[in-house]
Amino acid sequence: MKRVDVVLGLQWGDEGKGKVVDVLTPRYDAVARFQGGPNAGHTLEFDGCKYILRSIPSGIFQGGKVNIIGNGVVLDPILFRNEAEELAKSGHDLTKRLCISKKTHLIMPTHRLLDAAYEAAKGANKIGTTGKGIGPAYTDKISRNGVRAGDIFLDFKNIYAKAKARHEAILSSLNYPCDVAALEAEWFEAIEYMKRFSIIDSEQTVNDMLAADKSILAEGAQGTLLDVDFGSYPFVTSSNTVCAGVCTGLGVAPGRIGEVYGIFKAYCTRVGSGPFPTELFDETGKRLRDIGHEYGAVTGRERRCGWLDMVALKYAVMIDGATALIMMKSDVMNDFDVIKVAVAYDTPQGRTTVFPYNIESGVTPVYREFKGWKCDLRKVRRYEDFPQEFKDYVSFIEQQTGIPVKIISVGPDREDTIVR
Repeated sequence: MKRVDVVLGLQWGDEGKGKVVDVLTPRYDAVARFQGGPNAGHTLEFDGCKYILRSIPSGIFQGGKVNIIGNGVVLDPILFRNEAEELAKSGHDLTKRLCISKKTHLIMPTHRLLDAAYEAAKGANKIGTTGKGIGPAYTDKISRNGVRAGDIFLDFKNIYAKAKARHEAILSSLNYPCDVAALEAEWFEAIEYMKRFSIIDSEQTVNDMLAADKSILAEGAQGTLLDVDFGSYPFVTSSNTVCAGVCTGLGVAPGRIGEVYGIFKAYCTRVGSGPFPTELFDETGKRLRDIGHEYGAVTGRERRCGWLDMVALKYAVMIDGATALIMMKSDVMNDFDVIKVAVAYDTPQGRTTVFPYNIESGVTPVYREFKGWKCDLRKVRRYEDFPQEFKDYVSFIEQQTGIPVKIISVGPDREDTIVR
């Protein structure tokens, strides 16, 4: 029986998972999203075109592959329809290649209002949510009040009305206006559009494929440091972004997990609020942002930038059980004279190399400096041809984590990828 290989982020998201999934997809029979919602923004570039995927798996562009939206995902029908129709315009008809789990929870129009109301109630302590209703949808799931994709074949209008009434009561208690009439018509149209796709018992499909010796790649969204349990809580997402999330998000037994590809940038970024020990507030941080085009694929928000954090990276590798590392955006630092990596934290309790419970205050990174490679990595197509300074950087990361760097990205295109 085959195992499920996994691609996930090791930082605060935005590591480049979409490109990697696209590159790896030819090796697999199916690609499955296992968590997250339309706050994901997986960017792919090839053949002179650029695509941004929010809910649809990044294997969709490789013909003949099955793509599955798993039960661990929360899906906004309107945004899903917009995304699918946009792809159809560019020649990618998804109806024969994309399946949706019956157990996928749906984001309702009132979930968006709840998202805004909860953020407003937090005042200065806002989390920095994307406002797409993802957190409230997961809240309903956990509190056993959710609406699922499989419900659209049942007494759906009554199921929806009951959930909406509950949301209206909460919004009223928060003195937040509830006017979703305009969105509702579009939402129900999008529900009808969803019926064009196969809505399946995904856990059975996934395990049947494995039993038939079919290979599956699980695609994560966000990053390990945004995991609701192991991330920088409460500034996290609402799902389990770590490798264990594959088991609950697809219905796969732990023993069925194979390779775990952990993706990280050669530096660090973060969007929204929350602690970020290596964040740079100077010209170097601005330079990383400008050269790396560090703006959210979905939100357009500026990403906060900083040096690579080895303390956090080793923590993520441990939590995920990563078996191979993939380093992205190495080319962004082509012209830097000096490159730094945080190897420890100074805290009120002393120096540590262990990721602490609280990194929100009193944490000062301890850096090791590396000589910059000062050349254009985008021209390189073989690992052997990289400059020694860059190889030293890669070797240090491998020594620190104990995990090999198997793939290196030196640009946004499929072709800008070196596999060792």
